[in-house]
Amino acid sequence: MNQLLAMRSLTMLPVVTLGGDAVAHVKDTLLDAAAGHVTGFSVTGRGLLSGPRRQSLPWPAVHSLGPDAVMVRDERAVLGLPLSAVRGDASRGRLLGARVVTEEGEPVGTVLDVLVEGGTSGRVAAFRLAARRELVRGSRHRRHRAYLPRAEALSVSGRTLVVPRHATAYVADDLTGFVSGAGARHERAGGVPS
Repeated sequence: MNQLLAMRSLTMLPVVTLGGDAVAHVKDTLLDAAAGHVTGFSVTGRGLLSGPRRQSLPWPAVHSLGPDAVMVRDERAVLGLPLSAVRGDASRGRLLGARVVTEEGEPVGTVLDVLVEGGTSGRVAAFRLAARRELVRGSRHRRHRAYLPRAEALSVSGRTLVVPRHATAYVADDLTGFVSGAGARHERAGGVPS
C-alpha cells in the first residue's frame, strides 16, 4: 500500500513540475466518492496574495502525489476551467462532516477526514471518524477518533456514508492498528487489497 495522506493535509500543497517549478497550490481535493478515488484538485495561485485561479488540476495530469507536493509533468497540466465547474465538482466530492450509518440506520459516527493513497493511485483508502464511544474498544481518546476502511462503504448518498453492520468490527482507534489490521485481513483473504 502507498503512503496514506489525509485529505485535509493536501490543502495548500504546492503543485510542482518535474523541472522543479512551483505553478500553483492545492485549494480543494475533488473526489468521486462513489468510485473511491481523487478526480483532481482545484488550485490557487502561487503566492499568499495571488487570489483564486479559474483553473483545476485533473487527476490524469498528476504525475505523483506525496506529503510535500503534487507533481505534474509541466505547467500545461493545470487546465483553465470555469470556476463554477470546479466548485461543482468539489461540492459533489465533499465527505467531510458526512454522517456514517449502518445499512440498518444505526449511527457509527461522522467523517473527520479522508485518507487517500499517495503515489499514482489516488484511491480513497479509509475514513477518519469521530466514532461512537462503544465502537472504539479501549480508547483513551476523549473524542473517540477511529479509522474505517473504505472497502466497507456500501454507498454515499448526499451527506451520508452507509456501511454494513459488520464494518464496525474493522474500526481501529489508531492509524497503526488500522494499517496492521488491514494487512491481516488481506492475508486471510489471500487477495489484493482493494
